[in-house]
Amino acid sequence: MTDAIDPRLSVAPMMDWTDRYDRYFLRLISGHALLYTEMVTAQAILHGDRDRLLGFDPAEHPVACQLGGSDPVELAEASAIAAGYGYDELNLNVGCPSDRVRNGRFGACLMAEPDRVRDCIAAMRGVVDIPVTVKSRIGIDGREEYEDLLRFVDTVAESGCRHFIVHARIAILAGLSPKENREIPPLRYDVVKRLKAERPELSIVLNGGVKDLATARDLIDGGLDGVMIGRAAYQDPYMLAEADRVIFDDMAAPVKTRGQIVADLLPYVRERLGAGVPLHHITRHILGLFNGRPGGRKWRRYLSENAYRAEAGAEVIEQAAALVPDAVGPGAASDALIA
Repeated sequence: MTDAIDPRLSVAPMMDWTDRYDRYFLRLISGHALLYTEMVTAQAILHGDRDRLLGFDPAEHPVACQLGGSDPVELAEASAIAAGYGYDELNLNVGCPSDRVRNGRFGACLMAEPDRVRDCIAAMRGVVDIPVTVKSRIGIDGREEYEDLLRFVDTVAESGCRHFIVHARIAILAGLSPKENREIPPLRYDVVKRLKAERPELSIVLNGGVKDLATARDLIDGGLDGVMIGRAAYQDPYMLAEADRVIFDDMAAPVKTRGQIVADLLPYVRERLGAGVPLHHITRHILGLFNGRPGGRKWRRYLSENAYRAEAGAEVIEQAAALVPDAVGPGAASDALIA
């Protein structure tokens, strides 16, 4: 089995957000950040439209597929199928606190069953030759002590898993919504740092509340193996523009302008439109590209109002870009936009 790919920076799996169109867009901004799919349940893979659920563009590499489930046999079968699509990593969701996920007996509730998680990971690892990783919380209701987290990690590590992504909040399964679980339980970076210090042989990535590359770099320099950024990277995707240099030390990596990113996206948009994909399936992910910049609101409004039209084509993006100085000014690839 191969070693885990570079974990220093990744974009979190986020339901209804990190689909294939978002990942292609983010890859235009950072060449190195590891991208994750939305969570896909094992049963959906076994019984659903696999190409729709698992298909992706080769340009998205490195890309990981996050699976949800609690049955080792089902997860093993789903893992073999997913790996066949060419993913670089498989990840088991042991962190989602939603009722729907909990009723399916997977997600964060599995932190109460470390033996089952170990068996699931062992079964997944047994059928693929790519890394299999775990994403969890630091705890759940009734299992909130550091010793509970350590017991969970040690038990799962018996499967051979060496890479853990830890959201630095507990999940409160009784009484809080998924949104509240992302905001109300306090962040405990100290817990994740302690876990890394006491289990140095494991790769430990911190998730939760990181909003900029400077903070991510400080956490990595402080001893963690990596940082996973979630909502901040979706709402302000241009924050990733210098990630290849700041996080991965690739000083030769280009730092694209926002206009260049738009220009680079247009051929993909046209190709996807030709395959029957509605424009708004793509543009909903790029609304935040000009956040905080002159014309950013006009960009967002124009796309929001026009991309849903049945006849909408790539020209909608070009017309929105024409409203933004950053997209059409000097150095912003304006020639490519209007070609």
